[in-house]
Amino acid sequence: MQVPEILVIESQHRPGNLGRILTTIGECGIVIDHISLVRRAQDRSVWEITVEMDEAAGKQLYDRLAQLPYGKLLGRSDRVFNRHRGGKIETVSKVPLDSLQQLRDLYTPGVARVCLAIRKQPEKVWEYTNLGNTVGIITNGTAILGLGHIGALPGLPVMEGKAMIYAKFVGISGVPILLKDTDPGKVIAAVLAIESSFGAIHLEDFAAPACFEIEAELIRLLDKPVMQDDQHGTAVVALGALLTATRRVGRDLKGAVIGQIGLGAAGIGIARLLMCYGVKQVLGADLREEALARLEVMGGKRASLAELMQTADIVIATSGVKGLIKPEWVRKGQMVFALSNPEPEIEPRMALEHGAAFATDGRSVNNALGFPALFRGALDARAKGFSDGMYLAAAAKLSELAPPDELLPHVLDKSVHMAVAEAVRQAASISQ
Repeated sequence: MQVPEILVIESQHRPGNLGRILTTIGECGIVIDHISLVRRAQDRSVWEITVEMDEAAGKQLYDRLAQLPYGKLLGRSDRVFNRHRGGKIETVSKVPLDSLQQLRDLYTPGVARVCLAIRKQPEKVWEYTNLGNTVGIITNGTAILGLGHIGALPGLPVMEGKAMIYAKFVGISGVPILLKDTDPGKVIAAVLAIESSFGAIHLEDFAAPACFEIEAELIRLLDKPVMQDDQHGTAVVALGALLTATRRVGRDLKGAVIGQIGLGAAGIGIARLLMCYGVKQVLGADLREEALARLEVMGGKRASLAELMQTADIVIATSGVKGLIKPEWVRKGQMVFALSNPEPEIEPRMALEHGAAFATDGRSVNNALGFPALFRGALDARAKGFSDGMYLAAAAKLSELAPPDELLPHVLDKSVHMAVAEAVRQAASISQ
């Protein structure tokens, strides 16, 4: 796995020395992300050099740096861990609390009047509390990223990350909820016990096939938006990217043969939404009979990996298996979306070199463009749930907003999230 790391390197302040150090790094097959000067004193300079490398490349680099007569490694730090230190989220007050009068109005005794008003008219909870801006982010840690069943507690950094994105882009308070239970019935019961705290329920990183049962039952029992992001958030962003890519290369998405490799939550979600959009031929490859049967019930067809690669016009992979797609399997003119993170099934560059008309990976198709706006739009519409119309509206808006040289809009552009949220709100109003 490639990880970002900051190297603190001292070099002799002489012409060419920094260049030789950078060349040494490059010769180890390591990509340099950023360079900054920390300080310069007399004949020496200290640099911070940010790189991305795996463990094997790191060992080779440290050995090479130790042999340099004109440079010395002073230390290193992991940027990712540094940015996580102390956690990524906190709960803060939205209103001033600077006087006893404010305390008495906002807390006791004043708050009692608001409580009684909500008891008399429950819909007032939307006006006088933060319920309409609150989403429970719930996981049991059985399918964290591409890491698998690592448990709920190790998955907390992911849930905090989701909450951070909610707060930053759409003003939603996302609250991580960690469950130890893996039994679907117990998970459902736990969510039902706490659901009244939230305006909507975001299910995250639940393993297949339990994830399908959990989501379906909660949708049936709750009168509020419930969505598993791994299925539908990923599917919305993938469809948005496919709409952009096929438009730019002159392909008809609805008439294309789609091959979906990996039929877990993401794969099934993508296949389902593509068929909902109007794609008529979806092939699926997976090692699990249950997953293949689920696809067939939806209207797709099972295929071996070899058959899929030989037949599909567009290949989408969400298997979680690094290097699963061999370069020689790529057919000339094929479009390849290798979406597994942190490592794709095939590097886009490699797919293009072997004839692909288009290729991308999960770094370019980021589901952070999906879930914030989906929940913002649903909450703004006070929707009772998510509809396919809401998902399709979000995907279409994402494709519409993509810059000329990109598949999707920039994930850090808040105006994009709000525009997609408005599209979702309008679609929700039509479907209700």
